[in-house]
Amino acid sequence: MRNQKEMQQNPLNILILGKNSYLGVCTDHYLREYNKSLGNIFYHINRLSQRSDAWKNYDFSGYDTVICMTGIAHVDLGRITAKQKQLYYRINCDLAVEAARKARKEGVRQFIYMSSVLVHGDGARVGKSKHISADTPERPSNYYGSSKLKAERKLAKLAAEDFQIAIVRAPMVYGAHSKGNFPILRKLAEHILIFPTISNQRSMIYVENLAEFLRILADSGEGGIFYPQNTEYVATYDIVCAIANAAGKRITPCAWLNLLVKLGSYAPGKIGKLVNKAFGSLTIDQALSRRSFDGYCNDSLEASIKKIYQNR
Repeated sequence: MRNQKEMQQNPLNILILGKNSYLGVCTDHYLREYNKSLGNIFYHINRLSQRSDAWKNYDFSGYDTVICMTGIAHVDLGRITAKQKQLYYRINCDLAVEAARKARKEGVRQFIYMSSVLVHGDGARVGKSKHISADTPERPSNYYGSSKLKAERKLAKLAAEDFQIAIVRAPMVYGAHSKGNFPILRKLAEHILIFPTISNQRSMIYVENLAEFLRILADSGEGGIFYPQNTEYVATYDIVCAIANAAGKRITPCAWLNLLVKLGSYAPGKIGKLVNKAFGSLTIDQALSRRSFDGYCNDSLEASIKKIYQNR
């Protein structure tokens, strides 16, 4: 790992693919603030869009690390058309592989691909548990996870001694202006008075903790498969209470609502999927997340929620 003197003498040049992606913008901002906080330029960052073919003419030489954050986010599409399926594989897989080939050809030493823990499939339904360890097989449940896994396997074939491929299988990422389940929980916490106390467990990662992990990973120049996450597992009830506290609200726990949640988890179609997604369990072994690098989780759930409200 580089120390500050080495970082100052040889700043890293980082290219982020996914110019307007949520993770791309947040990581860029975090690294620039890191430079500012220490009063030196340790990282030169550029962001590049892959929405058109113009990126193919962009010169990758001179960059130490390329971070690929281009992708279609996970959504519950239900039945998917052949055209939608093709789009998933084109953007989440083919574009990443094309970029990695270009990076390798032009002398980049490390390619970081933002994958997802969902290559192991969805979380468990309400009342069950799913825990990911080093021995858990990859079994995607949908085209999103399948497209990510296909990209991982193609990228692995491009790895070489002078070209490291790093796969980042992140759990749910949350932060100010994030998408997905978190803003839904945020709206609930700000407007409801009671909430069920289902004792599920989730692995999550605050976007700034993820950005710090990526900073450390880029500094290392290493390849492999990585599972960054916050240091604690949390229940959906804990998340809602933390949001309510930060918003100056109060949530009353209501255990009698647990039965309705459990019944809802067996509902057919979209309702059952949403209930299980919100109240199901999906955890990553903490040892797996700290096997290569540690010290990247600067903010706990409570501290991160407070920062989100301070910065909105």
